[in-house]
Parts: sequence; structure tokens; C-alpha cells
Amino acid sequence: MSDTTPTAAPERAPGRPAQSPPVDPAETAKSDAPGRLSWWRGDGGEGARRNLGLLATLVVLVVIGIVTRPDLYGDASWVWGNTLTILKLASVVGVVTVGMTFVIIGGGIDLSVGAIVALAGVWCTTVATQSYGAGGMIFSALTVGLAVGLVNGLLISYGRLVPFIATLAMMVAARGLAAEISDKQTQVSNNTFINGIASTNVLGIPLLVYILAAVVLAGWVLLNRTTFGRRTVAVGGNPEAARLAGINVRRHTLLLYALSGLCCGIAAIMLTSQATSAQAAMANLYELDAIAAAIIGGTLLSGGRGTIIGSLLGVIIFSTITNLFAINGLSTEAQNMVKGGIIVAAVLVQQVQFGSLSQFLRRNRTIAT
Repeated sequence: MSDTTPTAAPERAPGRPAQSPPVDPAETAKSDAPGRLSWWRGDGGEGARRNLGLLATLVVLVVIGIVTRPDLYGDASWVWGNTLTILKLASVVGVVTVGMTFVIIGGGIDLSVGAIVALAGVWCTTVATQSYGAGGMIFSALTVGLAVGLVNGLLISYGRLVPFIATLAMMVAARGLAAEISDKQTQVSNNTFINGIASTNVLGIPLLVYILAAVVLAGWVLLNRTTFGRRTVAVGGNPEAARLAGINVRRHTLLLYALSGLCCGIAAIMLTSQATSAQAAMANLYELDAIAAAIIGGTLLSGGRGTIIGSLLGVIIFSTITNLFAINGLSTEAQNMVKGGIIVAAVLVQQVQFGSLSQFLRRNRTIAT
């Protein structure tokens, strides 16, 4: 029998929490690494993976430009000027694409965005509207875009029309109204403030690029940091589940098309400034460019998934392709064929990624784990 008696553990002072044993930082880093890796491989990192892929695509396009035109890309001043040209080229379509991204994530489609831009541009350049100055022209373009978007939303959400049919009809009607207002003539903008938007540079960067950045930032915040954005994803993913969760699906759909129309109104001011005029044929096929950029950026045509940053990168990729064709003297027809092929490839990738094949691979991964 031992002479030593067990000693009691020292009592903890009242109110003082029990101290945990020391933790090795190296062990913590090792335990966190699998979590970060699983996030990267899972749905949480899907957007980051796609955006990195888009950035890699941009790098490939730049390399193609360097190989095909080394005489131009050897001049640093030309490269900087060409980069600004690409961003200016992407600015108008980029603003339209932000609104289109919201509509597609919400489970819809808007084929009338180009016609809305034309109608807003023609309306704001009439003699009567220009008499109210730059403020009157901007207010007119934004109001027309918002009003036409609301009409689209009413027809789709409360009139129960299919988005494809409703916006297709609006595309034809808006072009016709723009031609009627302008009498099929080009309307010249005489306002120096409006015309100066496209030619103004701030810190060496065009004002149009700042406008695009502001719209993209506002769209990103609205989609990722507000209830409106979460409801948009819910409505696009499963409208019935969203309705059962208490979301007014009809009203939200109405607001999505109104937002798209508002973006078209902003784009109308930007495009009118670039051309110093407006006509019924302006912004032709902008709906194709906006839909293609959104799809390339990872927005699902079926709705429920998409990112604003991805759509922006999609716009820049298409603008870079257009610029690449231009500096190499290739035809517009070839450019359109390439765009069509990219759209088909992007949709096929989405089907493989989110279809039965991806489910099969995910199930096998789970079993292996």
C-alpha cells in the first residue's frame, strides 16, 4: 500500500472558464486543408472554378493575338489603348447582360433587350425630349426602358405568357414603335453632355468603363448580398417551392423584367453617346450577345444558378474575340459563326456538368470516399 495520497485538482476561480489544452497550429492547418479542398471541389467552389477557366480563356485569346499580330502587341502603348477599346466595346453590352443575367437566373429569358435599347434611344433623342436637356434625355431613356420591362413582366407573370413568346412579341413591337417615332430616320443628339459621356476619360480610363463597373458592382451586391438576390435564385431553381416558402413569385418575376428594362435604358444612353445619334436599327442582336455572355459566364438557361462576375467575363471574352477578328482583318460572318459555336459548346458543357453524368461522377466519388 502506497503512502502517497491522491491530491485533488486545483479548484477553478468562480466565473473563470475552463482552459482547453493547447492546440498545435500545424495540426489545425492540416485539419482545415481537407475542408478547403472539399469546398473547392464542391458546389461552393463551382463559381470560382468557372471564373478561373474564363480568365484562362482570356489569356489564350491574348496569346493568339500575340502570335498572329506580334507587330502590334510589341507596342506597349498600343496594348493599353487596345485594352481600353475592348472595355469600351464591352461596356454597353455588359450593362444589358447584367439585367439579362438576373432574368435568366430567375428562370426567364428576354429577347427584347436590343429593341428596348433602340426604343429608349430613339425616344430620348426626339426634338421634344432634347428640349429638356440632358436630364430630360436620361430620365426619358430610363423611364422608357423601365416601362417596357414592366410590360414584359406583366405579360409573363400575370398574363401567364411564355417568356420566349412575350419578349419576342415585344421585340417586334418595340422596333416597330421606334421606327414609327423616328420615321425610319437617324435622330442626331445635339446635347453636348450626352455626347461627351463616350469621349470623357477619368484618370485615363473611359467614363463608359466606370459606368459598366458601377452597374456590375450594384448587380453583384443585389444578387449576392440582398434578399432580392436570394429570392431570384429560389424562384429560378424551383418556383413552386419558392411560392410555398412565402415568396410572391409573380411580383418577383415582374421586378426582374423591370430591372432588365432599366439596364436597357442605361445602355441606351451609353450607346447614343457613342454614336451621337439613335435609330430604330441600333443595338441589333444585343439579345444574342447578352444571352451568350451570360451562358459563357455560367448562368444556367434553366435558371437557379449564375454569377454577375462570370457574365462580365463572358462579355469581355466576346469583345476580345471581336477585337481579335478586327485586327486580323477577318469577316463579321466568320465572327458570328464562332460566336454560335461557342454558345452551343457552353450549353453542352452545362448539360454535362449538371446532368446525369455529373450526378453519376458525384455518386461514385461519394462511394469511394
